[in-house]
Amino acid sequence: MSNIRSYIEDYLKNEGYKLQQFSRIADINVGTLSAIIRGTRLISMNQLDQITSAMGLEQGYFYEMYGVECFIESAPHWRRLEPFLYRCAELGKLDIIQQVITHVTDNQSYIDELFNVAESLYNKNMNETALILYECVAASEKYQHSERLALCQYRIFSLHKTLRKYDNLNAAVKFEPYIDKLNEEVQLDAIKDLANIYCAIHLWDKVDAWSRELERKAEFQLKMQSRRRKNKRRLTAYPLLTYTAYANLLIASVYDARKEYENVLKYTEKYMEIVEVENPTEEDQQIIDLFRIWGEGNQYASQLMLGQDNVIHRYLDYIEKNPEEILAGFINILQAANQYSFNIDYALDRFKDQINLFNTDMHFKGGYNEQMLNHGYQDFYYELGYYQMKQRNYLLGIDALLMCLDLSSSSKDDLMCIKCLDLYGEYRSEANETQIRKYKNVVEKLSLPTF
Repeated sequence: MSNIRSYIEDYLKNEGYKLQQFSRIADINVGTLSAIIRGTRLISMNQLDQITSAMGLEQGYFYEMYGVECFIESAPHWRRLEPFLYRCAELGKLDIIQQVITHVTDNQSYIDELFNVAESLYNKNMNETALILYECVAASEKYQHSERLALCQYRIFSLHKTLRKYDNLNAAVKFEPYIDKLNEEVQLDAIKDLANIYCAIHLWDKVDAWSRELERKAEFQLKMQSRRRKNKRRLTAYPLLTYTAYANLLIASVYDARKEYENVLKYTEKYMEIVEVENPTEEDQQIIDLFRIWGEGNQYASQLMLGQDNVIHRYLDYIEKNPEEILAGFINILQAANQYSFNIDYALDRFKDQINLFNTDMHFKGGYNEQMLNHGYQDFYYELGYYQMKQRNYLLGIDALLMCLDLSSSSKDDLMCIKCLDLYGEYRSEANETQIRKYKNVVEKLSLPTF
């Protein structure tokens, strides 16, 4: 069976190199190279990379073979395994990592080290490799109530999020039981992320429950803050005031979904009061400014949904000053227009250039994560389609509706797909040939009935 040593020997023989010549090319001591070929000395990662380069082969050419020889057929040593994992991660050789760590986790002494590598890779945004390691550590963890297992599950939850709502629901349900096992500060970020997922998939009772839990835990941490050592490292991603304010923002979003706009205004005022603090740090001020921007926009939106069309011009001025709010702002304006039959052609015309960049890489994505952004686009195009067809701009309306159908089919949002199919059915006689073909193409990919 071929191994790395036999490959080197064959190469030297075929190329006619003396050991001394090749050692100079590879920049490895001739005695060391000789010992490696004889099998009396194990090859290091650096030496393997030097030899690979000297042979004119692509980086990582021998990694699969090296993994088998050093970590599967032989007793693994962490001093070799750690650099091997990092190099495989850098070159994207995920299948080799998966193959090797499946074997090494039989030895429980490596679990700590693998977790630390996973954390390092996660902090470097090498997420695919980190996910493999987290899943391996979680599967090998003996203590099912350990904080490390909970943190692994939190990372897995964070890295598993997709554009598909039921994938996210599944990930959230699996993660929920581990929340209380996390460090109490880390819990705040975990609950925030969990509530965001439920918000994106419109499970409002879940959003409400976790938002109130977030507020309770954040208020407790604020009380504890004064007792902590001044130099103690903060474990939360944001200042603590963020989480009480964000909890109330989420509660406001629940009332918005329930169309209880007076309560939306109440909780909006509450989180705007929370961020009124004395002597804020620079980081605090950034958070305060953000919540004030959100609060102003949410106040306009709620007033609109109560039928107060006199705020539209102020809302548009606000959007112009805060371009990251354009998507959410126009969803609210369109929803109000459709509910109260407002004519907002002038608003669409004023921002037509920015709207034309929606759903492209050039649209400024602001604070939205990918799931919420995709969901926002769906809502925008559905409401725009509905508005244009009410205005008898049928071709524009059907174009927008087909955009929504395409986005919702890609993210497997069946409820939105059905809404689009239903609305298209009302106006299908107004579609032109191009729109009819596009509609059929999208529908063929769905497992839903056509209308």
